[in-house]
Amino acid sequence: MIAINASTLLESLSRIDPAPFFGLSLFPYLAFLWWSWRSGRMPKLALWGFALTLLFVLVTIAAALLAEATTGRQLADVDALHGGAEAFLTLSNVLVLLGFSRRANEQEQ
Repeated sequence: MIAINASTLLESLSRIDPAPFFGLSLFPYLAFLWWSWRSGRMPKLALWGFALTLLFVLVTIAAALLAEATTGRQLADVDALHGGAEAFLTLSNVLVLLGFSRRANEQEQ
C-alpha cells in the first residue's frame, strides 16, 4: 500500500486548472434541463428558474471580462459588476423557489 502525504496530494491538486471542469459541467446541466422539460414533472416556473441559471453564468462571464478589461481586477473586487451579476442568480433562485412553493401549495389543496 502506498501512503500518500496529505500535503503532497493537496499541492498536486492545486496545480490542476479548474477551467475545463467548469466548461464540462455545462453538459450534465443541459441534460438535467432537457430531462426536466421532457418529463413534464418540473413546475414550469421552477424550470424557468433553472434555465435562467445559464443566463447568470453568461452575465457573470461578461462581467468578469469587463471588470478585467476596465479595472484590471477580478470580478469579486468590482462590487457594482459583481452585485449586478449576482442579481441574476438571485432571480433564478426566486423563480425556482416560487415554482416549487406553488406546486406544494397546489398539492396541499
